[in-house]
Amino acid sequence: MQNQPLPLILTFGVSDPVGALGVQADLAAFAAHGCHGLSVVAGILVADSAKVEELHEVDSDWMADQARVLLEDMPVAAFKVGAVATVLQLAAIAEIVSDYPDAPLILDPFLTALPDSGLADEEMLSAIRSILAPQTTVLMLSQSELGRMAETWREPGTEGSLLEDVAELTNAGCQYVLVTGTRDETGACSNTLFDADGVVAQVEWKHLPGPFVGAGNTYSAAFTALMARGMEAPEALVAAQDYTTGALEHAQRFGMGKFIPNKFYRG
Repeated sequence: MQNQPLPLILTFGVSDPVGALGVQADLAAFAAHGCHGLSVVAGILVADSAKVEELHEVDSDWMADQARVLLEDMPVAAFKVGAVATVLQLAAIAEIVSDYPDAPLILDPFLTALPDSGLADEEMLSAIRSILAPQTTVLMLSQSELGRMAETWREPGTEGSLLEDVAELTNAGCQYVLVTGTRDETGACSNTLFDADGVVAQVEWKHLPGPFVGAGNTYSAAFTALMARGMEAPEALVAAQDYTTGALEHAQRFGMGKFIPNKFYRG
């Protein structure tokens, strides 16, 4: 009998009854990459395969207690932080992960399935930037999400370039910023990884017919698992994209709503 045969990943996020988003989706993607997931629930969704109706928050102290009990019992190879419900939860997570600086932290804080994608609360955006992003190994967000966050530090009425917005985050301590959906002059769509020196790696992706729910969640969970297994961020960028494309190509529609990525399509 082996003792801890698989890398352990602790994920913070919402609980989705469909299993397309949040911690349930993370656990499946982790397992598909040979990792075991530990989960801390920050909120409970009322949702079906078509849309999210409501998000009910979990008390931040309860959430923190669950994380600390797990971490006192088991060593983790990586952390993933998804969408959470409150600034208090963000502060609690930031305090917890600060005790484990050697474990990669992948931050994917915006959930497009939510009515406002988590972008309406300026206090939440500022908290992500100021207390959690500086500890983050890879911050994953779309170009529009990056622009919305940048509004919290830009002077009113001013605009910044993509590189300037990324530099604000890397200068604050974030090691990598992964911007999804960037486009070049030919219109090709890519996911682009930046560090303090600029572009590190880029991978193109093709648009697939959907609609899908949980595509971004699948990508960030796969990215986390690959880093937990020791892969460097530029290589994980490509491998996670390949996995996510396959999961979307083999997606299934379980109800009357959207297609759900098949995390175990290679099985």
